[in-house]
Formats: sequence, structure tokens, C-alpha cells
Amino acid sequence: MFRKLIFLFLITAFIFFFENAFAKNFGSRLCKQPGFHCLKVKGRQSWGSLFPDDHDRGIVMRVNRMNTRLYPGLVIAVPDNLQDADIMDFSPFPANVPAPGEKVVIVDPINHAWGAYDADGVLLRWGPASSGANFCKDIEKECHTHAGSFRVYSLGSSDCFSTKFPLPDGGAPMPYCMYFENGQALHGEPNGLPGYNASHGCVRMYVNDAEWLRYDFIEGPNSGNNYRGTRIIVRDYQSEP
Repeated sequence: MFRKLIFLFLITAFIFFFENAFAKNFGSRLCKQPGFHCLKVKGRQSWGSLFPDDHDRGIVMRVNRMNTRLYPGLVIAVPDNLQDADIMDFSPFPANVPAPGEKVVIVDPINHAWGAYDADGVLLRWGPASSGANFCKDIEKECHTHAGSFRVYSLGSSDCFSTKFPLPDGGAPMPYCMYFENGQALHGEPNGLPGYNASHGCVRMYVNDAEWLRYDFIEGPNSGNNYRGTRIIVRDYQSEP
């Protein structure tokens, strides 16, 4: 029994070390910026225990770009004006841009976020995202989301799944997938977002955000008046820490 406890302790310590050493979560950097303060998670604390109010918890999770389980030692960012804040106050995208003349979704791998603009250049909604990682161990290479301007060419439902990952047979759920480039897609992530880029190239997002984009914003080719599919712009990783 004692040996089993020691083994479990070592495994837990390894996981804790791995996550803290290699996962540079967005919140640990954001909390050092004006308007935020840093909070270090302690044992047994959770999103619910730290932020019982739905409004507060929803904002803090989106600000940190994560909705996975908290663990001791994790540093997250908390807005100083949390109780009076609105999620649009923390958008990494401007509220208005020059009218693009069509709907556009912008993906920013550095700020781990996406934003949806209407044809007049008004930001309608934004949310957290986890784009392609700097390195994927299973394929032993960089797996960044491709930067550039693309168009959605295929749309899926809540049952969408990967035909490739996990290797070798695929099967990973990709609810509300919206393919835009060589197998890369915007899609919901049922297992949550970790606060850093962790995918094989797809853009993972909250499932409810993906559902909204899929059915209330994005059009595929030959949908209505849009025969080309909604434009997706992916920014590059130049300033990725």
C-alpha cells in the first residue's frame, strides 16, 4: 500500500512539473498587465469555489483562455474590475475595423483568441482559442495553424470527428467543425481549452462558441449568396513566447 501511495505521488508530481514547466498559460502573462492581478491556485480550489458567480467565473475563464480543471500552482489573471465588467471589455480585437464588405473570422494564435466581424467591420463576438502547438510529440514536428487568408470549404455538425487524430485511427471529437485549410478547421473542444496552443493545427474553441459560429455566422461554399465560403484570417506566430 505504501509503495502504491509513493508511486501515485510521483506520478502526480511529474504531471504537475510537466504542466508548469512546459505549458506557458496565457493568464500567467496577462496577470502582469495593468488592470489585472495574479492569483495562484491552491490545493482543492476550483473555478466554482474561486468564482461562485456565473458572470464572474465566465469572464475569468475567457480572459485566461481556459476552461480546463485548475491545479495547485497555476497562476491565473483576474480583472481588477471584475464585478462591473463585460466580456467585450476584454476583447483582444478592436470593436470596429474598416468595413471588409463581407463577414470575417480572425484567429490570433498569440492572443489565443478568435473574433467575428460583420461586413461593416463591427466585432460581433470573440472567444478563447487554442491553435496549433509549437511541437507535437506524436508526429515529431511543429504543428502550427497555417497563417494566411482562407475560406470555409466544408461544414460539419455536432457529430464531427477527426479521421486522423489520435494516431493511428482518429476519432477525436470536433463538434461543429468548419474546415478552411488542408484539413485544418475551427471546431469545439469538449475536453476544454488549456490556456495555450495545444492542437495539431486546428483552432479549438468553446463548444458553444463553435456552435454559434457554425449556425449563426459562418457560411460554407454555395450557401445563400456566398459561393466562396466565409473568410478566415489566421495571423502568424511571430511573437509567440
